[in-house]
Amino acid sequence: MSTIAITGGTGFVGSRLIELTLAAGHQVRALTRRDQPPRPGITWIRGDLAALNAMTVLCTGADAVIHVAGVVNAPDRAGFAAGNVEGTRTMLAAAAAAGLHRFVHVSSLAAREPMLSAYGWSKAEGDALVQASGLDWTIVRPPAIYGPGDMEMLELFKLAKRGLALLPPGGRLSVIEVSDLGRLLLALAETSDCPHILDPDDGREGGWSHRAFAMAIGAATGKRIAAFALPTLVLKAGAHIDRLVRGKDAKLTPDRVDYFCHADWVSDPARRPPANLWAPGVETAAGLAATANWYREQGLL
Repeated sequence: MSTIAITGGTGFVGSRLIELTLAAGHQVRALTRRDQPPRPGITWIRGDLAALNAMTVLCTGADAVIHVAGVVNAPDRAGFAAGNVEGTRTMLAAAAAAGLHRFVHVSSLAAREPMLSAYGWSKAEGDALVQASGLDWTIVRPPAIYGPGDMEMLELFKLAKRGLALLPPGGRLSVIEVSDLGRLLLALAETSDCPHILDPDDGREGGWSHRAFAMAIGAATGKRIAAFALPTLVLKAGAHIDRLVRGKDAKLTPDRVDYFCHADWVSDPARRPPANLWAPGVETAAGLAATANWYREQGLL
């Protein structure tokens, strides 16, 4: 049994990771901004990514840290920098102060194209800090993450239920189900014999065209989809309207349009995790169906 320190434990990926970590028989130390109900196996540490003292306490006594927390949506570059650059810097300092060496860092495929978006830039900057840390590190750059509990793809499922999909002009993407990602992160926390930067995915060679993935979401909702590819300028206009209507809760932002319209968000097969360590276990059609069912159970779809 090990003790694993986890940031972002109350979020989509982190909460699933905690369940998997407990099920594997480990103890969890998890960072939280708000009080959480007591639970066997979990020690909640009150604090955030700007609180060095709290994060040092989080790491103390742990065998590894999995740094999941980050910012996926912000109004400007400073917002991304605060969460994804400075937050990572503070987390690395806390791990070093606590004498913890194994550091698993959750990044994004967006980090390989840092000039496309403020989000991608911030993830690349965070990755650079991890690589220069001197710790025993592995960076995981997941593609689009979906699964029960996800709120980022809800809009796509809602559109699909209406028989509609709005797509970028072209390109391809990879995806990964949240439990598969969680299993990989846990496996990495338990070993140090692993390549440094990994691109996991669902195992689909060449990834998905946006149209094919939209059709798969349609099948999960029981609908036949009419898919329309929109020009980048139209998506940009939609992003500005979404920001005006929903403010900070907008899902389609100008920054997201910039990387959404990039032609290649397919995971690099040369950076797939070693097969003896991990392989995807959730077939995407089944994973999307389970996600749609979860949305229905929550009254969201």
